[in-house]
Amino acid sequence: MRVVIVGAGAVGASIARELLSHRHEVVIFDEKPEVIGRSDLRGAQWIIGDACELSTLREGGLEETDVVVAATGDDKANLVVSLLARSEFGVPRTVGRVNNPKNEWLFDDAWGVDVAVSTPRLMTALVEEAVEVGDVVRLLTLQTGGATLAAYTVPHEHPVVATMVSQVPWPPEVTLVAILRDGVPISPSGDDVLEGADQLFFISSAEGESQLRAMFTTADPQEPERA
Repeated sequence: MRVVIVGAGAVGASIARELLSHRHEVVIFDEKPEVIGRSDLRGAQWIIGDACELSTLREGGLEETDVVVAATGDDKANLVVSLLARSEFGVPRTVGRVNNPKNEWLFDDAWGVDVAVSTPRLMTALVEEAVEVGDVVRLLTLQTGGATLAAYTVPHEHPVVATMVSQVPWPPEVTLVAILRDGVPISPSGDDVLEGADQLFFISSAEGESQLRAMFTTADPQEPERA
């Protein structure tokens, strides 16, 4: 797979390093030539220049690129890069980094963004997921189709414990895509039985996510009355 990453800061470099380790072809754009010397990204192709300029993007061969990752620390630049990648070069998939959560609403299909990744929101979600057992936590918003990736940690006393996946009345716009149990990912089948402390991961529509949250809230066990 050919991936273009715009921005060679900590986020962009980490993504590039991981992709290179999986033998993908990686092209990195950055305005500062000194970043090449500071990085250890062997095997990457470098383009030095302003990625918001069409002439610079052409140097990177975006018309032959599978994915563009706009990972700079500037939300405006990430939006412009995503829009140009989609509208001018027909890149099939774009990922945009959201630095300021207040700008997240801009990162949608109108700006050519397929997946918006908000680092502050994701970190908050992961913290909530770690401590808020029994609450549906949104991890990512997948702008294509308005889908979301959400997680739910099953409380030990929840009614769905010991129930087969196929017997749970999931909302129609929700798909259970993975179960994380004792650190081991499981691809769920209808015969899998849910256990307490299972981390469930769902792809759903926004409405489906609301229905999922309502379902789990309704099904929560009641706290015992105190004498």
